[in-house]
Amino acid sequence: MNEPALPLGFQYAGVASGVKSVAGTRDLSLITSDRDATVAGVYTQNLVAAAPVVLCRGRTPTTRGRMVVVNSGNANACTGKQGMSDAEAMVAAAARAVGVDEDQGLVLSTGIIGQLLPMEKILGGIDQAASELAAGADAFDAASRGILTTDNGPKTMTAEMNCGGGSCQLAGMAKGAAMIGPNMATMLAVFLTDAAIGGDDAQQALKDAVDESFNCISVEGHTSTNDTVLLFANGAAGGNPLVGDDLQLFRKELSEGCLQLAKMIPDDGEGSSHLVKVEVLGAGDDQGARQVARTVANSNLVKTGIAGCDPNWGRIISAVGYAGVPLDTAQLGLELNGITLFKEGSPVVFDAEQAAETMRRSREVHVLVILGDGPGRASFWTSDLTVDYVTFNSDYHT
Repeated sequence: MNEPALPLGFQYAGVASGVKSVAGTRDLSLITSDRDATVAGVYTQNLVAAAPVVLCRGRTPTTRGRMVVVNSGNANACTGKQGMSDAEAMVAAAARAVGVDEDQGLVLSTGIIGQLLPMEKILGGIDQAASELAAGADAFDAASRGILTTDNGPKTMTAEMNCGGGSCQLAGMAKGAAMIGPNMATMLAVFLTDAAIGGDDAQQALKDAVDESFNCISVEGHTSTNDTVLLFANGAAGGNPLVGDDLQLFRKELSEGCLQLAKMIPDDGEGSSHLVKVEVLGAGDDQGARQVARTVANSNLVKTGIAGCDPNWGRIISAVGYAGVPLDTAQLGLELNGITLFKEGSPVVFDAEQAAETMRRSREVHVLVILGDGPGRASFWTSDLTVDYVTFNSDYHT
C-alpha cells in the first residue's frame, strides 16, 4: 500500500513522556514547519477556557507560526496562574528544542481537568520528541497517536489538490470520543498544508469549515474547555498565496477534510454502537434547520432509543417540537433509514420490526426530518447512548 502524500516542509513526532498511567503510551506530540507558516485557529466557546486555549488565542492568526506541541492525559484546565505558566513553559521548551522563536509556537492539551501538568515528564518528552522529528508517514502516525485520550485509534486524513498549476497537499489529525458538544466540542484537530494562504483567507476558510463539521457533531452535548482546531499553511509547495478558483478549491478540500475527521469523533463515541446522522430539510433557513438537528441529536431519549434499535418516532418528533423553531405540524415528516414513519403531520403504518432490523444490521443510522418546503437544510452527527457509555464515564475520574 502506498504511503499517504504528506505536505512538504513539516515534521512530526509522538512519544511516551509518562503523563499517562499506562507505560509506553504515546502522550506528547510535536509538529514543526521548516519555514514560517500562516496559522489560523478556532477555539472552544466554553467560558472556562484552558490555559493552552488562552495562549493560542493570543497568538493566532499569525503568519510566523513554526510549531505546535500537544500533550494528552492532562488538560491543563482550571489550573490558575500555574497552569498558564506551565503552558508558556511548554512552548518555550519546544521552541528552544527546535530552534525557533518562542512566539512562533503553540500548545494544545487534553485529558483530565483540574490537575497541574507533571512538568518534569512533559519537558523530558519535549526533548525526546524534538530528537525524533521526521517527515514520513510513520512519524505522522506517531504524532496522531500522541494526541489521543479515550479514542479507540487515530483519526487522520490526507488529500491532494491542484494549486496554481501545481500540486499541494493537505493532512489532518484529530482526537475526541467524549465531552463532545456543539461550538467546538473534548476535541483537538490540526490541519497542515504546503499551500500558501493569506492570514485572513486561512482564518475564514477554517472558521467556515469548522462551522459545517466540528460544530455539527455531538456525543453528549458537553462543550469542552480545551477544544481547538488549528490550520498551518507553510507555502512549501511554492507559488503565491491562493486566490480565486484555487482558493475556493482549497476551501472545499479543507471543508471535506474537517467533515471527514469530525464524523470519526461521534463514530468513536465512548461506548457507542451507532453513528447517527440527523438530517433536516425544508426549514425556513439553514440556521433553523441546524437548531432542529442539534436538538434531536442531543436528546437522550432519542439516543437511547437508537441504542436499543427501537424505532420510537414519538421521541424524535417531540424533540423537533421543543427545538424552538417555528413549524407547521401539517407539513412535518420523518424517515428512519429510508422508512417513512410520519408524514404530513400524521403517523404512517410501517413494519416496526423491519425498521428495528435496519438499525441492528448497520452501525450508521439516518434520521431524516422534513419540516416543510423551505430552503433551509442541515446535517448533524451524533452517537447513541449506551450502558457502556454510562459505565465508562462513571469510572472516569480526576
